[in-house]
Amino acid sequence: MVRLALFAAFLLGLFWVVAVTRVVDVDDVRGAVAATGPAAPLTYVVLSACLGAIFVPGPILAAGSGVLFGPLLGTFVTLGSTVGTATITSLVGRRAGRESARGLLGSDRADRLDAQIQRRGLWAVVGQRFVPGVSDALASYAFGAFGVPLWQMAVGAFIGSAPRAFVYTALGASIGDLSAPLAYTAIAVWCLTAVIGAFAAHRGWRAWRGRSTTSRTPDPGAPNVDFPS
Repeated sequence: MVRLALFAAFLLGLFWVVAVTRVVDVDDVRGAVAATGPAAPLTYVVLSACLGAIFVPGPILAAGSGVLFGPLLGTFVTLGSTVGTATITSLVGRRAGRESARGLLGSDRADRLDAQIQRRGLWAVVGQRFVPGVSDALASYAFGAFGVPLWQMAVGAFIGSAPRAFVYTALGASIGDLSAPLAYTAIAVWCLTAVIGAFAAHRGWRAWRGRSTTSRTPDPGAPNVDFPS
């Protein structure tokens, strides 16, 4: 439990330093990437994946991809870096928090959670990417700590991040003319994604509450047996 608490405190501190105080200048990153010439897309994928893992905001990185590479190539560069971030954070989360999380849950509940992950882990990752206001990197650290397989993280991040990757990359590509049709299309896709994510989160919460209530409610048909002391 102490190890898990220290890991969570480290992640929250890193999130505050990088995402809130903005110690990383993305403009400097773009300048360094542009200087690499033909290797710039691959360079940006690697750098952006690492920066995303330390909580540099994904929308800023995606917008930078749009500025550098345009909406089409930039979207694929953004998706590549998103999958890279999910892979890095999942591996770190599994390494740092997996055994601690199992110890906190207990072996029985941990085994049940593993069974749920095997059946629904991929779609949990996809659904999280649609929920607005949730840090993808922080969620990926948590998924790794709870044992979501690496392939589910990578595939789920690719599928779930595709709409937002297009949105933020397209907005970055049209930053000089936000009245362009591309910008309006990106905003429309963002609104649709946010609505779907909010609806999915609400439905998932209600389903979870329903299962919790059912598990606590005694079966009325069960016999009421009083055991002697």
